[in-house]
Amino acid sequence: MDAAAVEARSDESQSGEIQFLELVLPEQTNHYGTLYGANALHLMGKAAFVCASRRARRTIVMAKSDAIDFRKPVKLGHLIDIRARVAAEGRTSLTVCVDVIAEDLADGSRYPAISGNFVMVAVDRDGRPTPLAPDANFKPDACPQEDLHP
Repeated sequence: MDAAAVEARSDESQSGEIQFLELVLPEQTNHYGTLYGANALHLMGKAAFVCASRRARRTIVMAKSDAIDFRKPVKLGHLIDIRARVAAEGRTSLTVCVDVIAEDLADGSRYPAISGNFVMVAVDRDGRPTPLAPDANFKPDACPQEDLHP
């Protein structure tokens, strides 16, 4: 990879969006053979942390998880595509939306499985909230708040 490609990837890491893939293994499932909710929250929280940390370049802690919606179960052996993006910025906090898209590797079908919002806060060495550096390029894009279970 040449220097220009590395620089372009560095710019992407500042964009406030991340994505990673995870295969659902037996130790991550419940007695129904689907992704256990606590394990899903663990992965979503990790995605929110990485996303906020890359944007803030400060020590980040989770202050709140909210609006977690388990739309459809994710089966053992499915791939999950976890996407996190910064939706809003405050003086010391970032709201990160996390979406989990499941994929059946046997037939390639994909479906939205889980979504949620996480408030992440930049803190100093003493654990007190600390201001974020302003980002002139940031464009707010609120997390969807649709009612999925009327």
